[in-house]
Amino acid sequence: MILLEDVHFAYDGLYTALQGVSLQIDDGERIAVMGSNGAGKTTLVKHLNGLLRPDRGRVILDGVDTKHYSVAELSREIGLVMQNPDHQLFLETVEREILFSLDNLGYSKEESKERCMRTLNDLGLEGLAERSPFTLSGGERKRVALASVLATEPRVLSLDEPTIGQDARQKDKLASMLSELNEKGKTVLVVTHDIEFVIENFPRTVAMADGRIVADGPTNSVLSNTEVIEKCSLTRPQLTDAAMCLHAIFSDVPQRITLLDDLEEAVVNVLGGT
Repeated sequence: MILLEDVHFAYDGLYTALQGVSLQIDDGERIAVMGSNGAGKTTLVKHLNGLLRPDRGRVILDGVDTKHYSVAELSREIGLVMQNPDHQLFLETVEREILFSLDNLGYSKEESKERCMRTLNDLGLEGLAERSPFTLSGGERKRVALASVLATEPRVLSLDEPTIGQDARQKDKLASMLSELNEKGKTVLVVTHDIEFVIENFPRTVAMADGRIVADGPTNSVLSNTEVIEKCSLTRPQLTDAAMCLHAIFSDVPQRITLLDDLEEAVVNVLGGT
């Protein structure tokens, strides 16, 4: 379990990015963190693996303050895939990028190779193993950065804007992989603006604005709340828009709907169906 207790953080002591954030992340959860640019989302996740340390407050992993852990020690438990893959990639081939992480964690050459190839196959990168990451497209580099973290199998996987640069097919593959990891007991946390991706794949959403948590709860409840959507500068889900339009005509149709099955059920009920 990870606990953030009244965490405050300011860059260079000037720009305040987090203002008293408290959050509990239980083992095996799938959580989305949403909000506008500058809301504090990326700053929050960088506190989980020690890349940033609180100015005030505490981050606690399994009952121990993370100030007692090095970044290297935390990275064994909490893997972070950054929004910009170029901040993580630095070696001459895709394969070496992934092997580097595994070698640093002490895996044998045989196991490192096996983990590397399995992860490349899972992410559709098997044909790019000998390519330089810097000759790849933005979406491909994003998947290489993800592969370098996934191969180490951290118990907590944190991803910053993982769907940027990915087409619909790759989004589906990513969603399937994250679901499989979660079913194996991994905790999955994503920072994203992709509201439809969140609705379809994450049961819990944390909404942020101005360095504070505005809402935290079931995704369908948080993302159908007009006040939260406006305060966090999010785009309202398409199905919520449809439900609101239908509500204006049929008052029995609830306005706070984000799932297609719920909307279909509401419409059938209004029309007297079964």
